[in-house]
Parts: sequence; C-alpha cells; structure tokens
Amino acid sequence: MVNAESMQMWTDRLKASSARAAEAYPGDRPDRQPVHTVYGGAHLFKAGTPAKLGELALRALDEHAPDARTFADAVGGGPVSTVEQVYERTREKLQSEPVEDYRLDFEDGYGNRSDEEEDSHAVSAAREVAKGMEAGTLPPFIGIRIKPLTAELGGRSLRTLELFLTTLLDVAGGLPDRFVVTLPKIQEPEQIMVLDEALAAMESELDLGRIPIELMVETPQMVINPDGTAGVLRYVVAGENRVRGVHFGVYDYTASMNITAVHQSMTHPVCDFARNAVQVSLAGTGVWLSDGATNSIPVGNTHSVHAAWRRHSADIRHSLRHAYYQGWDVHPAQLPSRYATVFSFFLDGLERAGERLSNFVNRAAQATLAGELFDDAATGRGLLNFFLRAVNAGAISEEEALRRSGLTIEELETGSFLQIVKSRLLSDGKRPNR
Repeated sequence: MVNAESMQMWTDRLKASSARAAEAYPGDRPDRQPVHTVYGGAHLFKAGTPAKLGELALRALDEHAPDARTFADAVGGGPVSTVEQVYERTREKLQSEPVEDYRLDFEDGYGNRSDEEEDSHAVSAAREVAKGMEAGTLPPFIGIRIKPLTAELGGRSLRTLELFLTTLLDVAGGLPDRFVVTLPKIQEPEQIMVLDEALAAMESELDLGRIPIELMVETPQMVINPDGTAGVLRYVVAGENRVRGVHFGVYDYTASMNITAVHQSMTHPVCDFARNAVQVSLAGTGVWLSDGATNSIPVGNTHSVHAAWRRHSADIRHSLRHAYYQGWDVHPAQLPSRYATVFSFFLDGLERAGERLSNFVNRAAQATLAGELFDDAATGRGLLNFFLRAVNAGAISEEEALRRSGLTIEELETGSFLQIVKSRLLSDGKRPNR
C-alpha cells in the first residue's frame, strides 16, 4: 500500500508539471486576427486604395457572378441552405470593409529603384497613410514590408523604414492602430535582432510605442535549423517579444526547395510540411500564422475568372483545414472568393457545431464528476475554437454564436472550455475534479 506522504508528493509534482505545461502552451483568445493581407507596391498606395479595391471586387462579382447560385458554383459549390447567406454577406463585406489588412510593399511588389526614388516613395507613401488616418479610410490593420536585411539591401531597408516613420509622425502625429513592419527573406536570427534594435532606437528618438513585426518564412533554414531542430521559434525569440505574426511565402519557399515553377503551389507537400513544422514550433505562443497567396488571378472572361476563383477557394479551404486562418491576396478580384470561402467554411458547419458544443458542455459536467474530462475537454476546446474563429472572421456575429452554442457572453469571452465547465459545476453547487 502506497503511503499518504508519497501520494501527496506525486500529486504535488503533477500539479507543478501541469502548471509548467499551461505556462508553456497558454490557451489564448487573441484580439481580432485579419482573414487576409493584401499586398501592393508602396508607390501605388493612396488613402482611398482600400475602398477602390472594394469597388473593383464588387465590379468583378457583378460581372461574373450576378447571383448567389452562379457564385457558389464558381467557387466550388456549397450547401443550398447557406448559398444566399454567403453571397449576401460577401457583398456586404465588400461594401463595408473590403480590406482587413494592407501591406505597403517596398520589396517584391516594388522592385529595386534608385535611392532618390525610394526615398521619395517612402515619404509619399507615409503621407498617403496619414491622409487615410485623418479621413478614416484605412483598413483595421496596416503596415509596410521592407526589403531584406541582407548585407546588400540592409542599409537601404532601414533608411526606408526610418523615412516612412519620421514622415508619418511629422504629418499625422502618430502611427495607425495595429501598425506592423514585415521582414522578408530572413536567413539568420541576427537580421531580426538588428531590426529589433533599429526599431527600439527609432521608437526612442521619435517617442513612439513599441512597433510589432511580422516574419516571412521563405527559406528552409527558418523551418529546420542546420542541426535538425525546429527553426522558426529561434527566429521569433530573436525578436524580443516583438513578433506578432509569421507569414508563409509559398513561392520563395518552394523555389528554395528546387521545386520547378510548374509544380509550385499552395498545396505542394513541401508546403504542408513547412506549415506543420511552423505550427508545432509556435503552438501556444500567441504568434499569428498566415498562409501565402494563390497566383491564379481572376481576370479575363467569365470562364477564366471562375476557374481562378475555384482555385483560390480550394487553396483557402486547404489553409483553413490546417488551422491557417489568414492568407495573402494580391488582386481585388480575389476578395470575393476570399470572403465567400471563409464565411462558408464556418457557416456550413455552424448548426452541427452548435449542437455538439451545447451537448459537450452539459455532458462534461457529468464527465468531470466521473473523472473522464480529458477526452471531452479536447473535443470541447475544438468546438469552442470553431465559434471563436467564426466570430473573429466575421462569418457570424457574437449574438449568433451565443444563440447557436447555448453559451453566455461571459462564457464565450473566457475562450476556455475547462473554465466554462468548472464555472457551471460551481454554479450547480458541485465541486470539479482537481
């Protein structure tokens, strides 16, 4: 018979172990994460660009899919029960908030220009962002992508960043909400350390708050270190808690893996491996993950547009199934298929998920008393995440989530299935298992 002292010692050790695990992988409900990032050359950006992209997206929808059934067929079909709902919500989104996140690009979408020209564009782009701040025309998220911090381009990149920030501060008196700096083609953690130090110096000089950064995963060494260990976390740590998100660059990555152009795609197996490796490395860190872009552009006749929409939609669904809830869009005609696919992904499973979550919350209380909560908690957490993500993506309202799931607003806001179950047990006068 095991003595009581040993049993207590083991119990205390298990409690300490659980606390360490919770600290290492804290369940978190992040602030709103955009469903996409639209990239465009910094020299082309205007204060009215987001609204203009919405107008072009609606024009494409009106021309090539003037009704719900045509549009549903064009993006790969969908349940009859949600076709009209998805179409209406897509149109509303394109009218009210066509772009959720925009990145003024000084890299691939901009190209290599003379120093005088890039200096001029850094200033003019900042002035346009300032105009957008004053007019209220900017999307909820915005930022710039600078050039890589290589020996050749690092000086140019940092000069553009400083010019942009200095001008924006002079004109607007501050930065837009949720502003971010994106760093591409990273080869060494040292490049991230330099960006962190440079931003800290600029923040001190300009009296700015802490500016978050995003990292682009475009090279194999960011996925797997030379010694065979997971790579991306080392790069995130180098950012000194400044890294808000990690974006997967599909085409640079596949090129670096010697994949020929004809086989480069979002769904290539090497991309799935990289996504999964990044996902495991950053689990529980709160760093947002974003997938890349579909290079099939919806232009030309209706047949061509529908084919491109179908390809785009299939790529987005592939990302969503892998829990990558954000991606890139590079053309206004991709916005209809982006929103329609995201909305249908959640709406298609809404009724079933609501029934299951409501049943699981009620059953979990019984399972807790019987000491069987572990399996139920995992499934319940997944169902709760479905609703949190659906609200986050704008597919459903918070009120609809409450109605469908049977949760209260306080329970939904906890973001924790275990906490919901424990609070319900306590409200019933029962003592949850420890």
